Amino acid sequence: MKQFGLVLLAAALCVVAARPAMAQGVRYGVSAGVLMPIGDYGDVDKLGFVGGAGATYWLAGQPIGIRGDVSYSSTSHDGAGATGSTKILGGTASVVYALNPASAPARIMLTAGVGMYNMDFGGGIAKQTKLGFGGGAAVAFKMGTGSTRLVVGTRYTTVSTDGTSRLNFLPITVGLTFGK
Repeated sequence: MKQFGLVLLAAALCVVAARPAMAQGVRYGVSAGVLMPIGDYGDVDKLGFVGGAGATYWLAGQPIGIRGDVSYSSTSHDGAGATGSTKILGGTASVVYALNPASAPARIMLTAGVGMYNMDFGGGIAKQTKLGFGGGAAVAFKMGTGSTRLVVGTRYTTVSTDGTSRLNFLPITVGLTFGK
């Protein structure tokens, strides 16, 4: 649990520090969307929601960035007589690669990273904090002449559990980013 707290603290500091660091190539933003459980997770839970915040530090003159994200999601249990929900609080550190320049009207980006996820399955099952991995893509559309971008993205994520299976999910989000 201590490691999870450190990951969340690091991601939160990225978001807080983003404002004064804008001149140094930092973009920050918020997003919301749906979370699709996949595999065993999809057999027991329904489509849910996800929300989050993050910041990306773009290396000067490079199409590569380092990103920190914090997210919260919830999915309802599925099946006859099933009650409750699965809640996931996660922090992720990723490498981002942009396929086209920041000046493009639509910027395509690929991401891959590692994170810590706290999972609450409800129903008296002990909470678990585990390591997870994710990879995905996003498109950032320029909005007007300023630095604001509308971002549509997804990231396949797989997280270890105490059992033999993994928790696999696909968040599909829409968000706004600001900064350089």
